[in-house]
Amino acid sequence: MLKDMAWGDVCNWVMYGGSFLGTQKQLPGKIMDKVADAFEKYNFHGLLLVGGFEAFHSCLLLSRARDKYPSLRIPMCVIPCTISNNVPGTSLSLGSDTAVNEICEMIDKIKLSATGTKRRVFIVETMGGFCGYLATISALASGADNAYIFEEQFKVSDIMDDVKVISRKMRTGVQRYLIVRNECANKNYTTEFVNQLFAEEGKGAFSTRTNVLGHAQQGGNPTPFDRNMGTKLAARALEFIISQILKYIDPKTGILNAVSPDSATLLGLMGRRTVFTPVEELSLETDFEHRVPKHQWWMKMRPLLRILAKHDSTYQTEAMVVPEVEGESA
Repeated sequence: MLKDMAWGDVCNWVMYGGSFLGTQKQLPGKIMDKVADAFEKYNFHGLLLVGGFEAFHSCLLLSRARDKYPSLRIPMCVIPCTISNNVPGTSLSLGSDTAVNEICEMIDKIKLSATGTKRRVFIVETMGGFCGYLATISALASGADNAYIFEEQFKVSDIMDDVKVISRKMRTGVQRYLIVRNECANKNYTTEFVNQLFAEEGKGAFSTRTNVLGHAQQGGNPTPFDRNMGTKLAARALEFIISQILKYIDPKTGILNAVSPDSATLLGLMGRRTVFTPVEELSLETDFEHRVPKHQWWMKMRPLLRILAKHDSTYQTEAMVVPEVEGESA
């Protein structure tokens, strides 16, 4: 369905969550003919995709189909927008900041509910697919003792180590222990499995409760960061698309021929900068099976989580060694 929209149609949308435009995870691969026909029918001159990993993957498939379908030779740009923060080419996706705030708020309420209760262990399950961003960052922000994620594989022995740490902490006067688990951390060591293991091994020492946050973490109004960043990214993306249209359009025929890699990009946030990266280039940095980037910046924060929780861990930093040049004095 195609609908013309004016400025008044989107007035005040920035303050609300959800997707008024609708959302669909279906990739265009099997229906590429119909997609190309629709592009030609409505004479599209540019495409802006706002979404998560599927939006990035769809843009990649559309750009690769340009050789076969001339109607797809238009500028394309992806704005990463997903709570999972699992899109390559950006350090932060729109919505992930809001989700972390929602998760932390719910964890705070869970911890508050245990006020006055002695020796209680909480296991909280977050969303995020195979990406452990939400679990790790919310664990750090809420003072959790550990976070189980897919990117950092764990065994039963690791879970048993936590049991020992819990028992030691309980003996020193700590009354509560919190573990955050990503929903796809391990297909066998589920939240219920961890709960039962803790309950069995902790008999007489502590009790265990589980909380699966579910879709509640997708709700809530966007944070000021997400609102402002969404506006900025949309403006930058539209400027890019317009400039690409002017660059690749034939002024005589009005036909677009955008086939270069830089005409199908993802607009990501890298530090303080917004960067356009070709989706074809990002495909080399992506694990498509698990729908996550191969390298994720927040993994460097993982050791801090265990140090702050007083585990037997050390924090290793990445140092750059500069070779000393002969003849130079310090």
